[in-house]
Amino acid sequence: MLELNVVLYQPEIPQNTGNVVRTCAALGARLHMIKPLGFSVADKHLKRAGLDYWHMVEICYYDSLEEFLNSYPDGNHIFITKKASKPYDQADFSGPIFLIFGRETTGLPDAVLKAHLTKCYRIPMQAEARSLNLSNAVAIVAYEACRRSGFKKLKLDGGAEFS
Repeated sequence: MLELNVVLYQPEIPQNTGNVVRTCAALGARLHMIKPLGFSVADKHLKRAGLDYWHMVEICYYDSLEEFLNSYPDGNHIFITKKASKPYDQADFSGPIFLIFGRETTGLPDAVLKAHLTKCYRIPMQAEARSLNLSNAVAIVAYEACRRSGFKKLKLDGGAEFS
């Protein structure tokens, strides 16, 4: 069974994080946030973007990326960065998966990427495009992990009948 975790390294924009909370709720994923955060968790924009999904998501906080990595040494850490050369569909989505995303403005630190070079993946896009919105990037890669597992634990039938 898929054990999916989303990790946000020092997120800066509350609306993005709120949208990530909604994605985590929809997928049954745990959310990990590495401090410092660029906003208060009481921020009204964060709460509004997450709608009424907050109770559905387990959120864990860490003072540093090192603390987080030390907490899950056996996890399958997948670093998503525009600096990688391999597309995300080549990632191994097995075991406890930890999808790690960087800050909206600066991404993940180069030292971290160099230390985990074989676990770095990118979302392909046009060369002229600088980056995707953080919450969109999380949704793309997290849903790929779930697709690979056959969408286990997720409702596949919308339940509506069309005439």
